[in-house]
Amino acid sequence: MKENSVTPLDYLPRMPDNRSIGIGCIGAGFIMADCHLVAYKKADFNPVAIYSRTPSRAREVSERHDIPSVHETLEDLLNNPKVEVLDIAVPPNAQKAIIEQVVKRGTTIKGILAQKPIADTYEDAKTIVRLCQDAGIVLAVNQNMRYDQSIRACKSILEKGYLGGPVLATIDMRAIPHWLPWHESLGYLTLRNMSIHHLDTFRYWFGDPKSVYASVRPDPRTSFRHDDGICMYILEYENGLRAFSCDDVWTGPAREGAADDIYIKYRIEGLEGMAKGTIGWPSYPEPTPSTLEFTSTGIGKEWKQPKWNEVWFPDAFVGTMAQLLVALENGTEPEISGVDNLLTMALVDACYRSAREKRAVAIEEIVN
Repeated sequence: MKENSVTPLDYLPRMPDNRSIGIGCIGAGFIMADCHLVAYKKADFNPVAIYSRTPSRAREVSERHDIPSVHETLEDLLNNPKVEVLDIAVPPNAQKAIIEQVVKRGTTIKGILAQKPIADTYEDAKTIVRLCQDAGIVLAVNQNMRYDQSIRACKSILEKGYLGGPVLATIDMRAIPHWLPWHESLGYLTLRNMSIHHLDTFRYWFGDPKSVYASVRPDPRTSFRHDDGICMYILEYENGLRAFSCDDVWTGPAREGAADDIYIKYRIEGLEGMAKGTIGWPSYPEPTPSTLEFTSTGIGKEWKQPKWNEVWFPDAFVGTMAQLLVALENGTEPEISGVDNLLTMALVDACYRSAREKRAVAIEEIVN
């Protein structure tokens, strides 16, 4: 590495040459209406049809985003000859049945972008992956934190060697998510809905850990049934790296009259450098770019601070669809394929087992 030099960082998604492929949208809630479709318009992607269990909501979203066709049933949407790719944005306990219906009818659908978490359990996720493989459908997962600009830029500096061998990585989330009515029916909370982002980010940055140790307790604010409100977990890597996250959806009585202190921060310490960043998502809907700064023995005693205008919500959703369209275009696997995401799902299940059995759980215990 040349002293005091920093090469451009790779933080934007790779885009397909053909952006006209017809996208059929399943679901018309917040994540579809305010994230997916907003991002697709920016990227000049082509949503051609939408279906929701609430037809009035689908019509409203179609009018807002100029989607030509609204379908009363999933079958009708699948019969639309303009739909080549499905974008599924429904609760995790509903995705398996949808994908089973898609493959059962011998559809001509070429690809599916499934929302994260792809299912309630690793075993159900494995079934979904197998169904798509058997049907010849390319499956990608909307694990969208991988396309946050800071997360990707940090991956770039790791690949360029600015930090040297990683020693310790931490993520600290103090944020209060907006839980939706469907969350109440799931029986779980933070690990599968929020921590899955951080577990997947650690995998994206560093690869797969050997084992994980997790400890959880309920969130005092959330009244419906759950164990995993506040979650802490340590990932142990063969090379000695330790990655730790504290995912706190309580953050003190910030909704009960006290001042708040809400953020998501991360830090990586390596043998030759350090990186630290913030995630802008807690400020949504205020568009707040995530940040990154890093230092290295190769660039001297200063902190480099790359800048960008994009934000995680909604701009990262360009990347999750783009990775599927690029894969279809080139006959390759998506960056976040269903097969790859199985290991993130296994890591989540390992956290649940660890917290329940109060021991470190090897990932092999889940995948074998």
